[in-house]
Amino acid sequence: MMARALLDTAEELFAGDRGILAMDESIVTCNRRFAAAGIDQNIESRRAYRELLVSTPELAQSIHGAILYDETIRQRRHDGTPLIDALTDAAIIPGIKVDAGTVPLAGHPGESITEGLDGLRVRLAEYAGMGARFAKWRAVFAIGEGLPSRGCVEANASALARYAALCQEAGLVPIVEPEVLMDGEHTMARCGEITEQVLRVLFASLHAQRVALEAVILKPNMVLPGSDADERPSPQEVADATLACLLRVVPVEVPGIAFLSGGQAGELASARLNAMNLSSRGGAPWALGFSFGRAIQQPALELWHGEVANVTAAQHALRHRAECDQMARRGEYRPAAERTAA
Repeated sequence: MMARALLDTAEELFAGDRGILAMDESIVTCNRRFAAAGIDQNIESRRAYRELLVSTPELAQSIHGAILYDETIRQRRHDGTPLIDALTDAAIIPGIKVDAGTVPLAGHPGESITEGLDGLRVRLAEYAGMGARFAKWRAVFAIGEGLPSRGCVEANASALARYAALCQEAGLVPIVEPEVLMDGEHTMARCGEITEQVLRVLFASLHAQRVALEAVILKPNMVLPGSDADERPSPQEVADATLACLLRVVPVEVPGIAFLSGGQAGELASARLNAMNLSSRGGAPWALGFSFGRAIQQPALELWHGEVANVTAAQHALRHRAECDQMARRGEYRPAAERTAA
């Protein structure tokens, strides 16, 4: 029988129309974003920035979970409080990214496989002991000529399923993130076709590994044209294509879907999520939420600039983006909210 605590965590993460803050950037990714913003790339800058995020006043009103990185879960605030305790004290559920990143998939030029299964059982036990209640694993799928291949889809789906089973064994809710990348010139229809293929194989793999879907959170991409394509769909068109795809393949047992932002601008991600929740009122079997990273963080990062004097303004920007996404979950987001904040 599935542990009640797992079911409770999966339900709590979507309670109150709140979302999940993805702050699980690797050291390399975080340093790259710091460099672009003119911020020093070192461990103290990363610690200070993460403290800024977790100590944002009233963040728990719109964010109910935060995904951490291994470095972050071991860091402390300037007063010595572990960051994971700061989250818990703020009524935000801590989670942890547990994959080891992507590497080229042998025999499949242009495709990747996510690593990290070796020793995962031990690492999950450690993270659970530190207070994490959920985890995340990301797989990526590029669209191109003959891509993604069946071999790439099956290999990554199998890894996601094995990770999910180990998470539930350890008492952690697994977030499974099969991201069909935006890079390229593909059409929105092609993205929908590939997203559906990936999700069909993923759920078959989860079933084969005896993963309880009632305690799984799906973190998919929205159905979008490639970033270099000429298509410029409206938020409603994105919502229609995304919902049509998900309704065909995502089992009703899944309690919630937390969309990734995948490089979308914050305002656009909010508008598209809003359209989905307006269209699905009373018709979708799962909660439609968000687990955004850059779409929430970027304005705060640019305002902070590594300066203590800018912390309050940066936290205001972070909280505003999270509040916009909460409004989008309710179907209440309007562009006027951006002008009001500005």
